[in-house]
Amino acid sequence: MKDGIHPDYPAANVACACGNKFTTRSTRGDFQVDVCAACHPFYTGTQKLMDAAGRVDRFKKRYAKKEPLIAGAPVALAAPVPSAAAAAPVEASEAEAGKA
Repeated sequence: MKDGIHPDYPAANVACACGNKFTTRSTRGDFQVDVCAACHPFYTGTQKLMDAAGRVDRFKKRYAKKEPLIAGAPVALAAPVPSAAAAAPVEASEAEAGKA
């Protein structure tokens, strides 16, 4: 590295608005901050997530697990299987499509 081109990097005292003080190194000297690691909500575990216009509640309501109508009755998760009678018209329409 070249000599004389780098700024001084002395110890600096940092004072937080919460009263916490610590020492670090800085080119600008002593300074004050509004929030430090001792009082920032993310680092202290007191962070609160803000719900924007009830979006979380709407999501939970929309995708909540549905309860059965009759107590003790299982909830049908799969679509009903079509019967042979319902399949017959489909085959007839396929045959008509082949004639055209």
